[in-house]
Amino acid sequence: AGLQQSNLIILAARPGLGKTALVLNVARYLSVEEKEPVGIFSVEMSKEELVDRLLVRQADIDAWRLKTGRLEEEDFTRLSDAMGVLAEAPLFIDDTPAISVLEMRTKARRLQVEQGLKLIIVDYLQLVRGRQLENRVQEVSEISMGLKNLARELKLPVLAVSQLSRAVEVRGGQRPRLADLR
Repeated sequence: AGLQQSNLIILAARPGLGKTALVLNVARYLSVEEKEPVGIFSVEMSKEELVDRLLVRQADIDAWRLKTGRLEEEDFTRLSDAMGVLAEAPLFIDDTPAISVLEMRTKARRLQVEQGLKLIIVDYLQLVRGRQLENRVQEVSEISMGLKNLARELKLPVLAVSQLSRAVEVRGGQRPRLADLR
């Protein structure tokens, strides 16, 4: 039944397999089509990069043409329309580098009170700042626990993007484990 309140959903895959594209499509659909407020904490990409991706998707134009400046007349019209639609969407992007779960919590609470936030997206988990623990697995585990607590406290789903280590490929055929979140 979709994204459930108080759930932490971790979307994990190897680099370059479309994780960010998928969560941006979710964010765009919810905020544009359903008018549901969505908060994105992007630790990997800048706000401008995300907006470019959202515009390309909303305008249904070729990303390469936008990147290389080879837009056609029709593309400009579509981009202009897409800008208007996205400007009206309740979509909030925070691209603070190395943000901590505590900082996210403060910002998300404010968004929930002021905007009625319905979903938080974190892209991506391993770049969230944690305490310097003995090893990265412990640190990622603690960050995950913090995000789960955030989902429970705010009673909304948190969708976190994560990269998988090569260990999954080496093991072959087995489901990824928490230790595979690199």
